Amino acid sequence: MAEENEATGEAPAGKKKLIIIIVAAVLVLIIAGAAVFFLFFNGDSESEDLAKDVAVEEVQKLEANYVPMPRPLVFNITEGSRNRTAQIKVQLIVDNKADTTLVRKHIPLLESTLVTVFGEASVEQLRSPQGKNELRMTALKELNKATNLVEQRALIHTVLFTGFVLQ
Repeated sequence: MAEENEATGEAPAGKKKLIIIIVAAVLVLIIAGAAVFFLFFNGDSESEDLAKDVAVEEVQKLEANYVPMPRPLVFNITEGSRNRTAQIKVQLIVDNKADTTLVRKHIPLLESTLVTVFGEASVEQLRSPQGKNELRMTALKELNKATNLVEQRALIHTVLFTGFVLQ
């Protein structure tokens, strides 16, 4: 029988089955790879473009302008019978360039307001993260009260502490 297979040029039945199994396995792998590619890499481009457009519009709307206070604010705090010194570097975020100019114009008023707010703080408040956050919110409220008096509107969006030293 082996002589018949050699004479007709046909491969034995075992080799045909092996070739069929290998070809089927390769086809399954190609199909699975294509499915994974289309599921993960072929996203909905319209929704991605829309999300990018919305993000760009939000960034344009929320144009943050940073106004650094020209010098760190240094003040004394009494803890029992011990005097401590604190130094805080502050930057203010305003919504637009026009407000930046107005805030720079009123720096002395804003510094005075910040020194008053910081001077009323306790050492415990300055040590804890929650206390610092409360102090930041109080400073924002008081700064906007001050700008309301001179400009008839709140100018400051956020108060940032960029340096904080307590000795």
